Amino acid sequence: MYRIVIPARYGSTRLPAKALADIGGRPLVYWVWSRAIMSAADSVTVATDDQRIVDVFAGTNADVVMTRDDHQSGTDRIAEVANLNHWAEDDIVVNLQGDEPLMPIANLDQVASLLKAHPSADIATVCEPITSKDEFDNPSVVKVIADQTGRALYFSRAPIPHIRDGSDGEIPNTARRHIGLYAYRVSFLKAFANLPESATEKLESLEQLRALDNGREIRIADCAEAVPAGVDTLDDLEVVRQLMAND
Repeated sequence: MYRIVIPARYGSTRLPAKALADIGGRPLVYWVWSRAIMSAADSVTVATDDQRIVDVFAGTNADVVMTRDDHQSGTDRIAEVANLNHWAEDDIVVNLQGDEPLMPIANLDQVASLLKAHPSADIATVCEPITSKDEFDNPSVVKVIADQTGRALYFSRAPIPHIRDGSDGEIPNTARRHIGLYAYRVSFLKAFANLPESATEKLESLEQLRALDNGREIRIADCAEAVPAGVDTLDDLEVVRQLMAND
């Protein structure tokens, strides 16, 4: 089975109550869900910690699960959903972040198919080329390098790979921006929730490094379609409102 879970907590440091931010008369989280149900997924679940987000879906056929309010990450919240629903160990679960109302449907199906195609992998995810030096140097843009088979080697906020003899302003043609769209197997989700935070995860503040530090395999590919802006700040919200108004 291929499932999508949308973790949507009420609290947000940079943009309070982000999930309920109005876009065209509907809350942000509603648009994320409406995008997800157009995918090939067998089920779509919104996982939240707040009744106000549950209430968004009153009168719809959405599957909304109330989870604990003490989860440190969306992955932990998704693991709780998998346990509550007793999903099969080999079910594939895609983590669609609750602030990505414009995530292309093709990418949702792509990341699930990528994991299915690699039985040895625990996670699949996607990336896209970096085209500007500002983006390459920006620590808010997570970079990833992979081997020739598409197995992720490392994720970093630093500009990797580094060109030792390169000139200022040059960007490696292998430079990739990681897109925070993940597919997991349920068996991995259950194990991951019990792993302690790893050393490099703490340094980089990147949860996926916990998997690599524990010898887990992550498969990655260039995304099928370019990913428009998500919503982290008020400025991002205004950009997305304009994009959706023009769509």
